[in-house]
Amino acid sequence: MADRRPSYAFSILQVGVVPVTAGSGDQGVADATARGYLRASHADREHVINVLKAAFVQGRLTNDELHVRVDQAFASRTYAELAAVTVDLPAGLARPEPGSKPARVEGEQPVARPGTVIRVATGLYAGVWSLALLVPWPAGGDGDSATPAMLVFTATLVYLIVVLIRWGT
Repeated sequence: MADRRPSYAFSILQVGVVPVTAGSGDQGVADATARGYLRASHADREHVINVLKAAFVQGRLTNDELHVRVDQAFASRTYAELAAVTVDLPAGLARPEPGSKPARVEGEQPVARPGTVIRVATGLYAGVWSLALLVPWPAGGDGDSATPAMLVFTATLVYLIVVLIRWGT
């Protein structure tokens, strides 16, 4: 009796072909081709779209080519299909962007973050309230002291001004 293996067993054995690369720049294409039958993730598609955008900015793709290839990238389900979208583009077009930091003029002092300023102002304001409520103030001629009330009133105005200035920036 003949050996009755399922036909898919032979196709699995034939997948083991791994492409050879000439340099380190081709490694991304080689990796994508080697795992070509694996399903691609959304992050993989986004990476390919970033490569296409970089190629467009460099003038390697026209606007129409960009739109067609972006549509192909969104429709791709496997690494092989994604690799086919960028096969004629050089490797390393889209590098991961470092965390964006705003440029500062040389010698310029860094500006305090609003959160820190608000925290400090709130702490001082709470300290003024504690001082006004817990410290025994000398009584005036009528038996009451206006000092704690004036202290709290002034602190409240200063606190509101600081918060409004920081909130507006």
